[in-house]
Amino acid sequence: MMHELRIAFNQITESAVFAYKALAGNKVRTFLSTLGITIGIFSIIMVLALVDSLEKNVKKSIDVLGKDVVIIDKWSWDFSGDYKWWKYMNRPNPRLNELKAIQENSSLAEASCLVTSLGSANVERGSYNATGVNVSAVTYAYYKVKNFNIIEGRYFTENETNNGIDVAILGHSIADNLFPNGNAIDKEITVKKHKYKVVGVIEKQGETIFGNQFDNLILTPLTSASKYVRVNSNRNNSTIEVKVKPGIKLELLEEELRGIMRGQRKLKPGSEDNFALNKTSLFDGLIKSTFGAINLAGWIIGGLALLVGGFGIANIMFVSVKERTNQIGIKKSLGAKNYVILVEFLTEAVVLCLAGGLIGITIVGIIITVTNVVFEFDVVLSVANILTGFLTASVVGILAGLVPAVSAAKLDPVVAIRAK
Repeated sequence: MMHELRIAFNQITESAVFAYKALAGNKVRTFLSTLGITIGIFSIIMVLALVDSLEKNVKKSIDVLGKDVVIIDKWSWDFSGDYKWWKYMNRPNPRLNELKAIQENSSLAEASCLVTSLGSANVERGSYNATGVNVSAVTYAYYKVKNFNIIEGRYFTENETNNGIDVAILGHSIADNLFPNGNAIDKEITVKKHKYKVVGVIEKQGETIFGNQFDNLILTPLTSASKYVRVNSNRNNSTIEVKVKPGIKLELLEEELRGIMRGQRKLKPGSEDNFALNKTSLFDGLIKSTFGAINLAGWIIGGLALLVGGFGIANIMFVSVKERTNQIGIKKSLGAKNYVILVEFLTEAVVLCLAGGLIGITIVGIIITVTNVVFEFDVVLSVANILTGFLTASVVGILAGLVPAVSAAKLDPVVAIRAK
């Protein structure tokens, strides 16, 4: 058995070498026949790389929001079907008294906070300024709910949050703009004509699908902001964010919060909620369908190019069989088995497709490298995508070369030798 396998392996290796020599001897024809495969593999792998990178970005964004957090908002994250924005717009914002009720009555919450967006603002520090800065006023437990690190200074103290001290924590981009030489701690900045002392700087997080959530953000205690603006006004969007205790299912916390909120808002049994309980899993269906559609589009576009390329490979292989009919007859007369002839031409077709696939994948790699350097995008060509490209090319090669290879293997040696 081992002897027969060794003989078969040697014959296949010799066939592969012969196929390579045949392709190398017809460089122009080889290049033209692989062009369709190159375009097809390029299209598919480029789309797969982009989709994988987008998915990675989405997961990073979701991690920032918190997989173990329920966000109480007047706006729903459920975008399936008709989005009733007019109904959500007229709902009341979550308020401090509701946060207090959750903190007093929830047995499943590890921490909870209220976040009020004060909109965008211009921030100044001497001759330096930053425009379009997002400002959020938060209660003390914000740092227990959200996922971020402070690389300079510290978080607010309970005394600062309880007594409305005008202190602020800067996102990394804001700190770079206002303090290009560093040393932001204990310096004063002006936000909407009000002075704040900087007590901390947040670690850089980079772009996500939700934008620069922390890099372009300034945090201030809610009690401080309440001296200058009406934080309970519906003009400023507010949310209550609640982190579940370890080991507790998020759905259980969700139901508990629904009961507390309905009680606070005195909603009658059977009446509709006038608030939304949002969680990151609500994005799962949207993300899956979106990425699925993009993937499908990539495979369709690439598949059409591969179909054309496959027919090109098959045509070239029929020409190759006709050109080498005499050689096939000689080989068979000397004892070559049908499978050896079959493998020889199949190998030639697969090598053609793999060459096209290699060129396509190389082009994708070059484009991704240039894009990452020039535009600072985080696109990655994974090993799985590369293997998918080569596997697809191999399958196309086998399918395209199968009929010509079978016709070559079935040639009568006597007839083939006499062929001109």
